[in-house]
Amino acid sequence: MDYRIILPEKDMPKQWFNILPDLSPPLAPPLDPATGQPLGPEKLATIFPMAVIEQEMSPHRWIDIPQPVWDIYRLYRPTPLVRAHRLEAALGTKARIYYKNESLSPAGSHKPNTAIAQAYYNKMEGVRRLTTETGAGQWGTALSFACKMFGMQCTVYMVRCSYEQKPYRGVLIRSYGAEVFPSPSPRTAAGRAVLAENPDSGGSLGLAISEAVEDAATHEDAKYSLGSVLNHVLLHQTITGLETQKQLAMAGEKPDVLVGCVGGGSNFGGLILPFVPQKMAGKGPRLVAVEPKACPTLTKGEFRYDYGDMAKMTPLLKMHTLGSGYFPPPIHAGGLRYHGDAPILSHLVNQGLVESTSYFQTEVFEAARFFLQNEGFLPAPETAHAVKAVMDVARKSDPGTVIVFLYSGHGLLDLGAYDAFNQGNLKDDEFAEEDIRKALASCPQVGF
Repeated sequence: MDYRIILPEKDMPKQWFNILPDLSPPLAPPLDPATGQPLGPEKLATIFPMAVIEQEMSPHRWIDIPQPVWDIYRLYRPTPLVRAHRLEAALGTKARIYYKNESLSPAGSHKPNTAIAQAYYNKMEGVRRLTTETGAGQWGTALSFACKMFGMQCTVYMVRCSYEQKPYRGVLIRSYGAEVFPSPSPRTAAGRAVLAENPDSGGSLGLAISEAVEDAATHEDAKYSLGSVLNHVLLHQTITGLETQKQLAMAGEKPDVLVGCVGGGSNFGGLILPFVPQKMAGKGPRLVAVEPKACPTLTKGEFRYDYGDMAKMTPLLKMHTLGSGYFPPPIHAGGLRYHGDAPILSHLVNQGLVESTSYFQTEVFEAARFFLQNEGFLPAPETAHAVKAVMDVARKSDPGTVIVFLYSGHGLLDLGAYDAFNQGNLKDDEFAEEDIRKALASCPQVGF
């Protein structure tokens, strides 16, 4: 009775999988907000390196992983696929549950898979410093680590409510040699504008993105790096799904259900995209995206063009959105507090290939504690959303159903949240319909 399926290092994928050539109809293009027309690569060059821009729009199904990136991946990859025998027994299910454990990376999550790649491409183009946003701090930690690997500087804008909830994330980011500031901050025009209106603002990922983009755009030696949402990010994350395919084959299994939490879409996209061509052919597994009820982008948002940030500095992306001006409640799953979702993932939801569900904060933490007490590992609050969905799916599944989820990060730097939960001090926050209506009303009207 195997617990861990270990892929030999020599079999680690040497290429990322690009879903764009398989999408039919094709993905809607990003638009220039000034003209309403499809955006050319030159418009993105002020904040992204050309190699990343090319990947964002690549027509090639397979893209080689550069050797320096692959070598750093070897610090923690391949990651194990784990059979959750004890969870199955505790649930009383005859389904078979597996989880792909991405918490074993240096940063403790799946985020280094794209951070390493983005730092490499920027380094190759002579960039000295990368700017970024972070919600719960996992992405900021990952990019700080990646920048250190390539001798670069890193500036992180961390959503203020998470900055205050998770102080040890800031400690880790600084320990890697990066600088981290709570957002909204007085360092940027976007941050100052919000502080002038509400000095106590807890911030949002959309605002932190605005600050990081503004920082990069106003400094010639800096570029911006995004940890989720964009096509190239999901591309780099497909190494998880590709490894999972190989490991399931080693175990003689075929997945019936794939589950992942969703904020911007990076970990869920990385897991499911290699399986999507099968799904499009009518033979693939169920694909279940899980999000918080406080920020139900896929389950309650509209599929339309919107800005990726609050200050409206980014291109327009066609995605499920709650409105770029939406401030989600300060739930502890900070990585899931984003108003939009990856265009690729939104496209798949719109095509009926991906289903979504959402949960309250307290039921998610209860599921995390159940997982901890049976499997022994403490999931991040974001990952706990996937755990909760897996438990619900397993209880309703036929015997022999194979369920796989991405264990996207550990919760060892989220102990303050777990302490609050154990003491009964966590509350359930649900989105406010009126707030979302107002945010959606401010979305641009696009005729493209």
